[in-house]
Amino acid sequence: MRIATWNVNSITARLPRLLAWLESSGTDVLCLQEAKVAAEQFPLDQLRELGYEAAVHATGRWNGVAVLSRVGLADVVKGLPGDPGYEGVQEPRAIAATCGPVRVWSVYVPNGREVDHPHYAYKLQWFEALRAAVAGDAAGDRPFAVLGDYNVAPSDDDVFDVAAFEGLTHVTPAERAALTALRETGLSDVVPRPLKYDRPYTYWDYRQLAFPKNRGMRIDLVYGNEPFAKAVKDAYVDREERKGKGASDHAPVVVDLDA
Repeated sequence: MRIATWNVNSITARLPRLLAWLESSGTDVLCLQEAKVAAEQFPLDQLRELGYEAAVHATGRWNGVAVLSRVGLADVVKGLPGDPGYEGVQEPRAIAATCGPVRVWSVYVPNGREVDHPHYAYKLQWFEALRAAVAGDAAGDRPFAVLGDYNVAPSDDDVFDVAAFEGLTHVTPAERAALTALRETGLSDVVPRPLKYDRPYTYWDYRQLAFPKNRGMRIDLVYGNEPFAKAVKDAYVDREERKGKGASDHAPVVVDLDA
């Protein structure tokens, strides 16, 4: 069974690449983030032609998450119980579904913007709501994983140069403590192998030739419970999908399971 996560940075802009990747990669379940479309604009027909059902939580603008599956789709939950919301709005940043033998959450964690910005406090509150929402499944016997764009690099080794992030979000102790608290529910970090270079970065900024210079970050993560982690045969970053015209600034993270 092949499961992947990918921040596509607009499914409209990336649709031809997404469909081609699904067809060539043999992915059974894809957790997708930053759809940037309303649910009624989601390309359900095109996905159905490839054999995929889709559970979608999206309202347009800058967020939106989905789970695409060709092995079944059941028990869908849209949004986090206890979602703190931002400026009075609960954003579409999380969706869960059961796909065959595996249950997954697709998450798009708030960016945080700046350390002294209200969005940063919201990010930490959102992490706590996520921890509470997944704790039961994380401790369970069924293979379970939380996949997505976490907007946090777990360690200094997960950024190209930690000095470049001094005073910025994505690397602060509070954000990393939130990741630790999430793992303590019974999850572990399924670290993928890179297809090139020595570090499995998943995101490279569009600016300043970040991708060809490999000035990246590992912020797209797969946190799986013990049954999930034990079933992992391989995990890798499909760096090739970050190349070329019209690419997202994130690459897919792919996990193969004996499930």
